[in-house]
Amino acid sequence: MTGNGREKPSEMMIVLLIISVLLLIAIPNVTKHSKSIDEKGCAAYVKMVEGQIEAYKMDEKQAPESIDDLTEKEYLPGVAQCPDGRTLSITSEGKIEVEGESLSP
Repeated sequence: MTGNGREKPSEMMIVLLIISVLLLIAIPNVTKHSKSIDEKGCAAYVKMVEGQIEAYKMDEKQAPESIDDLTEKEYLPGVAQCPDGRTLSITSEGKIEVEGESLSP
């Protein structure tokens, strides 16, 4: 910095270069972890839905036939889906399915 309070153009370019390099390093890591967060969030939501199915069974003395049964009786919010937008369904065996992948044992 010069004595009159103005920065030289070359100093500003160096600062911008350093900031750009840091952004180039940080952005790929954020996007990589975003997928992992979505997967873990979906697995946690499936576990919560399994718990709500058990509560439904105890209260209603029968298993729900579909996710709609759980939402109609307010065991789940209006739209039963993972944080990443994938929808849930209950199979004929009573397992939770996330867009074709069975996650329940």
